[in-house]
Amino acid sequence: MTFASMADRNAIENEMPWEERKLPHSVWALLGQTVEKHGDRNAVTFQMFSGDNDPAETLTWSQLQGKVAQTANLFRDLGVGSDDVVAFLLPNSMETVLTYLGGTVAGIVNPINPLLDADQIGAILKETGAKVLVTLKAFPKTDVAQKAAEAVDMAPNVKTVVEMDLLKYIGGIKKLIVPLIRPKVQVKHGAKIVDFNKSIAKQPTTLTFEDPTEDRVAAYFHTGGTTGMPKVAQHRNSGIVYNGWLGHRLLFTEDDVQICPLPLFHVFATIVCMGASLASGAHIVFPTPQGYRGEGVFDNFWKLVERHKVTFMITVPTAMSALMQRPVNADTSTLKIAFCGSAPLPLELYKKFEAAAGVTICEGYGLTEATCLVSINPPQGEKKVGSIGCPFPYTNVRIIDPATQLDLGTDEIGEICVYSPGVSQGDTYTEAPKNADLYYPGANVKGRQYLRTGDLGRIDEDGYLWITGRAKDLIIRGGHNIDPAEIEEALAGHSEVAFAGAIGQPDAHAGEVPAAYVELTDGATVTVAELMEFANNHIHERAAYPKHLEIMDELPKTAVGKIFKPDLRRSAITRVYNASLDKAGVGAQVTAVMEDKKLGLVAHLSRTGDATDEQVKDVLGSFTRPWVWAD
Repeated sequence: MTFASMADRNAIENEMPWEERKLPHSVWALLGQTVEKHGDRNAVTFQMFSGDNDPAETLTWSQLQGKVAQTANLFRDLGVGSDDVVAFLLPNSMETVLTYLGGTVAGIVNPINPLLDADQIGAILKETGAKVLVTLKAFPKTDVAQKAAEAVDMAPNVKTVVEMDLLKYIGGIKKLIVPLIRPKVQVKHGAKIVDFNKSIAKQPTTLTFEDPTEDRVAAYFHTGGTTGMPKVAQHRNSGIVYNGWLGHRLLFTEDDVQICPLPLFHVFATIVCMGASLASGAHIVFPTPQGYRGEGVFDNFWKLVERHKVTFMITVPTAMSALMQRPVNADTSTLKIAFCGSAPLPLELYKKFEAAAGVTICEGYGLTEATCLVSINPPQGEKKVGSIGCPFPYTNVRIIDPATQLDLGTDEIGEICVYSPGVSQGDTYTEAPKNADLYYPGANVKGRQYLRTGDLGRIDEDGYLWITGRAKDLIIRGGHNIDPAEIEEALAGHSEVAFAGAIGQPDAHAGEVPAAYVELTDGATVTVAELMEFANNHIHERAAYPKHLEIMDELPKTAVGKIFKPDLRRSAITRVYNASLDKAGVGAQVTAVMEDKKLGLVAHLSRTGDATDEQVKDVLGSFTRPWVWAD
């Protein structure tokens, strides 16, 4: 059956209740099912370098199963039981794939973003109680090993550090040079350090323990990442299997090839992409340790598509924007679909990419708290650009008024709330207090709870879901969540700052970048430059550094003294859009930014010259916030 409309979605769901589908009970069982069907087919490929002729390591499904068993056996030997945690702090590699899968089989796997600061990594390790950390052996041009050592020193619960060495992927003269220039790491912790590949090589290629049959927690994924302690979401085997089933049922077969240049610490790459391959037998390709950030990946991307005969590309708006700066210089005729997520996709970028690459774009929506997938623009149906499409089968979406907790009607804006096999009932986060007020009671289904996403949106008459804003106020910079509180707290620490507010201002490349606004104390003399330096010195990661900082006589506030961020967003949209129009020499200016019932904040433009629609579209089409003529 195709998936082209809400009718198709409903027909799939009406085939039988989810509980009667009798799917594999765990990640290990899912892998075993695929090995039985497609054992000799290619499963996973990793390239250290981005060239279309550079060496690549590939495992078949049978080979992958054997190495996953070895990895899981190693973790069990290191004291990891079904309820214990294996964390990993790694760039992409074949070992990262094995650690992710082996960790879910042996216990609970906990991917951690290597871009976080050591104290945040340490906080996650302590929160999850990780017994084992798999990380990188010291290597030139990366500080992952150094941060891992610092973090483990803060987390005495980590008893073993398992190191993988990227040197195995290096050849020629570089293989001789790297050991000579390998950075020194100061190790203060008392954890045992062992080598990944040497250790798993000693293990049998079949499991030495029984795969538990109960539906247990198999993964912890942290959310956010710019506050002192990110929240940790729990993922059960059932939710991971559900996401994989969706990929297989609606998109992938064993004949497909995915290219996934996204980091394996993120649910998009692991739960969605890796999960879809696990369920379908589709080959998945990971180019370079840094994915899209890797050297030469954008320049060589289309050649990699040709080399691996890619049928599905996994992408995000920032990567699409960068790819549009390069020619499509290879045979991409095998490509069927570009699956885009993590941040809103501007309409003009959608049009340009589809025309240049000749590939259908499916924009989707998911969130870590729901294990991931929620909705997608139907692959075989109408793509409503700007929407996030139709809910997946067995995923139910309600638009609820937070004030009354009542369901809203067609095109009415409220909070997007979700129920699916990927939504944990009452214990989404590891910390119980953080689950308070996270759910609404189910509609006409006893015991069912709907997860509050924090996103504001509406459902149109065709059943398509649209996001109009974010109740949580998160800044999404190129798919990376930034909590504005991190920026605000840093600035509030300055003795001459009375109030600080941070928002996401429009950006043509990243979707949003942080902007900060401050109100000073009486008699203050601090400058913008001094505040920027102060903020950057007190913010944990570069992604959260303010791109713009403005001193205001008084910040807009509500009646109870809370900073009124919609006014700050209006100011940022006006400033950014007008600067872009001026730079392009287009005779138009933003005169107001108004709240639209369906679209959220909309820029209203007036002509200051003879500007045409096409000229304005060329300038503002790369931004996600819409515009209209005021006159």
